[in-house]
Amino acid sequence: MSDLGLYIHIPWCIKKCPYCDFNSHAVKSNTPEDQYIATLLNDLQQDLELLEGVQNISSIFIGGGTPSLFSAQSFDVLLKGIAALVSVDKNVEITLEANPGTFESQKFIDYRKVGINRLSIGIQSFNDLHLKKLGRVHSSSEALTAVEIAQKAGFDNVNLDLMFGLPDQSNAEMLTDMKTAIGLNPSHLSFYQLTLEPNTYFYQFPPQLPQDDLIYEGQVQCQTLLAESGYQQYEISAYAQEGRACQHNLNYWGFGDYLGVGAGAHGKLSTSKHHRVRTFKSKSPEQYLNHRERSVTPIKAVDLPLEYVMNQLRLKAGFSLEHYQQTTGLMSATLEPALSQCIQKGLLIKEGRLCRCTEKGWNFIDDILGAFVGE
Repeated sequence: MSDLGLYIHIPWCIKKCPYCDFNSHAVKSNTPEDQYIATLLNDLQQDLELLEGVQNISSIFIGGGTPSLFSAQSFDVLLKGIAALVSVDKNVEITLEANPGTFESQKFIDYRKVGINRLSIGIQSFNDLHLKKLGRVHSSSEALTAVEIAQKAGFDNVNLDLMFGLPDQSNAEMLTDMKTAIGLNPSHLSFYQLTLEPNTYFYQFPPQLPQDDLIYEGQVQCQTLLAESGYQQYEISAYAQEGRACQHNLNYWGFGDYLGVGAGAHGKLSTSKHHRVRTFKSKSPEQYLNHRERSVTPIKAVDLPLEYVMNQLRLKAGFSLEHYQQTTGLMSATLEPALSQCIQKGLLIKEGRLCRCTEKGWNFIDDILGAFVGE
């Protein structure tokens, strides 16, 4: 039996944020929940036909958009439908992304009852001025209330998303945000820098951001506080209490296989030892609902070394050469000469059969990946 992650995309949100480059669309009328849930299940059934052997879903991640716009009843139908189509691990981690502005006490109690056992809350900041500049629809008080509601509803596995390097943000404000987040005792924190992505409002009309050296200084201060507070960094932007790393993301960054259903979702599947494909779904919710177009693209062997290290080197633990051979079907020699070059430059370190970033390399991931292009 092979373990799989399952990503489910809900493409609607209340308002499109100016920094967001995800496939999300502001709600203009009532969302077609029933139709979308039915389409997701049909989508999953079609993807399962690509696979060989018995499959087991070990993690489910419902992202967006703002999935918490949907009702618990809709997710109950969805989760029961998934279990009818494929084996689901009895200890499956089921994450739901939610924004503070969509929190209602009873709604989140009901989410917990239908089997959702992990929440990822898009806080971004506890500073009302910064929230306004980010185009967020919630206030700092609503953010605090959201975490309280989640914990009272029985969620003991909660991630908080926190951004830094915000327009006109001082390091003192950055640190205050982090102290507030840690004080809420979430099991997991995602702490990532605001970047100006193409096809976003901020990219077209860039805000004034702090200087890079000041951002880095504040980032280090926050990372020190996280470590002192018992949060271990296991990925570039992920910090967790002991035993609370996100299993879905560990599989993703570990180059594991995952199904992707929903508008704009993509997946990576190994249908046999030497047959690996990526799946892509229509980004438009309307097209997805009406046509459910899907493309299936083989992953070329020449691209596997770069794809592998692009994922694995986001993890603090790095990777073993045995794992590389097992998941790609390639000999470890196919990582050369890029691997040796990065070791000589002090970007990577090799200890026996284990390879990981050095502290220098951790800050120059793009340089490392550049070495593997075309290898």
